[in-house]
Amino acid sequence: MRCPFCGHDDAQVKDSRPSEDGTSIRRRRFCGACSQRFTTIERVQLRELVVVKSDSRRVPFDRDKLARSIRIALRKRPVQEERIERIVNSIVRKLESSGDSDVASKHIGELVMETLKEVDDVAYVRFASVYRNFREARDFEQFLGQLGHLGERVEPEAE
Repeated sequence: MRCPFCGHDDAQVKDSRPSEDGTSIRRRRFCGACSQRFTTIERVQLRELVVVKSDSRRVPFDRDKLARSIRIALRKRPVQEERIERIVNSIVRKLESSGDSDVASKHIGELVMETLKEVDDVAYVRFASVYRNFREARDFEQFLGQLGHLGERVEPEAE
């Protein structure tokens, strides 16, 4: 493993620990050349996934991009980081176990929306607003109207 600080190509593993859910291994490393310490995380990858965009472009699947978009939707919501990791791992496992290396970007978006709908209503609406490209307040109203309980307005109590 190459040291991210000095570029030396022989950093030593000092400690390894499995993650709580057993899907990755966290390794503490030490560079003998510059004496810096750093952490790497290893995950099992069943297959190389390729995302097929709506314009037919093909790009390599980026787990970090998926995690980033989910974190943005869940920003300032009462969801712990460990749960976010489990959500990302679950979606990646579904994609890898589907049997196909080519995955439509639309399918990924629908999986994320399906998951966020169960986790947090606000995050679900946030993600949907970007994913479905809402342009006006009317777009939100229509979307919320389709959601049932999320679209209901709570009237203040009369005094």
